Amino acid sequence: MEIKYEYVRKRSEFGRPCSFSDFLAEVTVDIPPDPSLADDFIPQDPVDFAVQEGPVMALHEVQGWRLARGVSGTFGLSASPPPCPHGQVNTERVEVAIQGVNHVEGGWPKHVDYKNSELTTRYREEVEREEIYTRTVQRLGSLMEHYIRQNNTIDIYEEYFEEEEEEDEEEEPPSYKTINVLRDPNLPKRMATRLSWHPDGNRSVAVAYCSMEFQDSRRDMCLDSYIWDLEKPYSPELSLKPSSPAVTLEYNSKDWHHVLGGCYNGQIVYWDTRKGGLPIEMTPVEFSHRDPVYGACWLPSRTGTECFSGSTDGQVLWWDIRKLSQPSDKLILDITREDQLQKALGAISLDFAPTMPTKFLVGTEQGVIISCNRDAKTPPEKIANIFRSHIGAVYRVTRSPFFPKVFLSVGDWTARIWTEELMDSSSIMETKYHTPYLLDTCWSPLKPAVFFTSKSDGTLDIWDFLFHQKEPALSIKVSIEPLLSLCSQDNGRIIGCSTRMGTVFLLEISSGFCTLRKNEKTLTSSMFEREARREKVLQDKHRERLVLQQERARARPEEQEDPHEVFKQAQADFRANIKAERRRRGMEDPEEGEEGEAAAE
Repeated sequence: MEIKYEYVRKRSEFGRPCSFSDFLAEVTVDIPPDPSLADDFIPQDPVDFAVQEGPVMALHEVQGWRLARGVSGTFGLSASPPPCPHGQVNTERVEVAIQGVNHVEGGWPKHVDYKNSELTTRYREEVEREEIYTRTVQRLGSLMEHYIRQNNTIDIYEEYFEEEEEEDEEEEPPSYKTINVLRDPNLPKRMATRLSWHPDGNRSVAVAYCSMEFQDSRRDMCLDSYIWDLEKPYSPELSLKPSSPAVTLEYNSKDWHHVLGGCYNGQIVYWDTRKGGLPIEMTPVEFSHRDPVYGACWLPSRTGTECFSGSTDGQVLWWDIRKLSQPSDKLILDITREDQLQKALGAISLDFAPTMPTKFLVGTEQGVIISCNRDAKTPPEKIANIFRSHIGAVYRVTRSPFFPKVFLSVGDWTARIWTEELMDSSSIMETKYHTPYLLDTCWSPLKPAVFFTSKSDGTLDIWDFLFHQKEPALSIKVSIEPLLSLCSQDNGRIIGCSTRMGTVFLLEISSGFCTLRKNEKTLTSSMFEREARREKVLQDKHRERLVLQQERARARPEEQEDPHEVFKQAQADFRANIKAERRRRGMEDPEEGEEGEAAAE
């Protein structure tokens, strides 16, 4: 926030103009000293006093600081300077502007227009036919070949002592610091539901603001989302103005000026940041999703204009921003493969990795992760694999940037790691069960075993599975509000996390979490392979046990079980388990236990 103070004085208050003239000095009053008055004073030495005749017309907190501490020296201060309000410095804020330079092609003769390809090609052919051109190329070619051979004689980058043990460097302890805070400038406050970093050096971040509360009836709610420049965090760089609040935003990695957005009413919009905050085009309501769009991703097409979106209405739609009048393709998330919208599962998260251009992952409200293949011939075949992962909604699913077949999901109270090599098994690794819900997660772009999770109590956990698998390596209490979204920069050093009240915290973590060590990728790959083999063995054992139970059931004669006896047995087992658990925790009083059993009987 910029604070300026302006001092205004009317022309009539300036006084009459002074008229100066030269004349000799004259004595107006001569008062001789009185020695008898010297006894009434105490001499003070040293004495330092500054006098400034001109009025002070500016405020500065340094003046008040020096006067309060009695610092000596003449700094142009009046005897009684006015107090500095609010403790602010009255200085001009530096305005930063970004300007571009147009580079043009030079070196052509005046009679050749370098913009005309025919003239430039003709001129090149004329030069190449000249004898001096041939002699020059031959002379320079032999000279260049000599220096290339000379450089290749000795490898200046060769390591002669690879097997020597490296000196142990002092590792920085796990730590963090908050480097910036971006706050929603509007009232009432809204949720910051999605973050997306600018592909060019992460110099800005797009934040989607939306209220996800059911039937929120506040009419004065702002619909804008913002793009923030990290060098100017006090006000947004650009306001994006959708027709409905944006739930998700995504930068185009191929064309940095294009931003894709999914709205609360199901529409897909895109902006060109060079043309302002108004949408360039949006999808018609009748051909859009019927529920909020929780995920929207760009596709690495040749034109860079294709994208797809997912919503809780059970559909995944493909779009081309050059023609948003209707979707180019559609997939219904029906895991029964009957292609019926009534049986579809609602998509609440999407993930697409450029390393696997035909596959993508969908996290659903019902706790199921669906692996889809767009190149399949029929819609039922596009649903390749199904992973029954969490009890509640899968808030985020994301592939590992180092191992494309390994992906991470978060939902209910845990985060789980899966592999596509095991189709019908459970996760190969998982975190412990937390008391608060887990709401988002993301991988570290530099370290293969590090990932981040956010919780509903405002805590950010940093996990390093090579270091510790039962507890996070660092737990950060960011806010008292739930952390809804996480997004890491490409350098892995700065983490952006947004809260329920629309505040975005930018945290810088220590270098140990973003420095790839020797053999770390190999060790992580071995760990994932080992856990996958273990899970496969357990899966085979479970199948053998089921087959054995079925064979015993066939060999055993059919017996009619009494439902009442089964109920009594289950009731007795339940009470025995409760009693054992209370005894283990030290919560049971022996007299209470006897009274409880008597009351139950």
